[in-house]
Amino acid sequence: MNIRNQFLNSNYYNFKASNFLWHENPVFKLTSFSAKDKEQTNLEETEVYLGLTKEPLIFLNDLKLEESQINPDFLIFASRHTSKTTRPAFLVHTTGNWGANADFGGVPFDISQASALLQKAGFISLIRKEKPGHFEIFSEDIEVTHHGPTNLEKPMIFMELGSSQENWDVKEAGEFLATAIIQSIFKYIEYNEKKNQEIGVGFGGTHYAPNFSRLIRNKDVAISFICPKYYIQGLTADIINKMINNTIENVDYFIIDWKGTNSEDKKHLIPLLEEFNIPIKKTKEF
Repeated sequence: MNIRNQFLNSNYYNFKASNFLWHENPVFKLTSFSAKDKEQTNLEETEVYLGLTKEPLIFLNDLKLEESQINPDFLIFASRHTSKTTRPAFLVHTTGNWGANADFGGVPFDISQASALLQKAGFISLIRKEKPGHFEIFSEDIEVTHHGPTNLEKPMIFMELGSSQENWDVKEAGEFLATAIIQSIFKYIEYNEKKNQEIGVGFGGTHYAPNFSRLIRNKDVAISFICPKYYIQGLTADIINKMINNTIENVDYFIIDWKGTNSEDKKHLIPLLEEFNIPIKKTKEF
């Protein structure tokens, strides 16, 4: 709600109420904004809407698009993030459940629709947005694919403000993330037009995916789904097939965080990946 309030009360973005509802709440349309970055162009061909649902985002299992007049190409969920460390952070990730546990939304052993270019656009927008000095303690992270929803018909990412109540309520932090969300939309359009990114799905590493983050940050590589090391032993050909088919771009590579997978993980993973006609690369090979 902090992020939403920054959108609606911003000096930079002008949202106007539309004449239709979504989840029984008014939908606002972005009509103009102050562009400082070259990728932020006009809104003649790009329509941006702001919706609200009372249902927790991770448990949102029906977009109810038939009740509205919009048919979005993709969704960005502006959300809070919680962690045990309460580390201040801005984060981005795709959604899905690698195992039988679906306590945090979605369906077991299922993953959402996703765009590698959209996830990269979200992350690059976070790290390239200039932070005020007192926000230097905030990290910018890509998380592995986790939690729900998994069955919505549109590709999506979560962009999150973490990681405690103290951070969630900071107006400037909400404004920072709101601006990064808008920038990510136009950054996605840029990537999609240039077609200069190699597309991958990732395997291995820990929850905050440091090796994949470095790869996405420093190379012309975009990644949709990342399965962390602690779920590799449970991977099947079926869910790997979903990783390929649920990525809206064509997947160029399976990418493995080689140091972030042990020998037993590799013995299970490599034969599975070799069933598909997609090259396998290590993160360090780019």
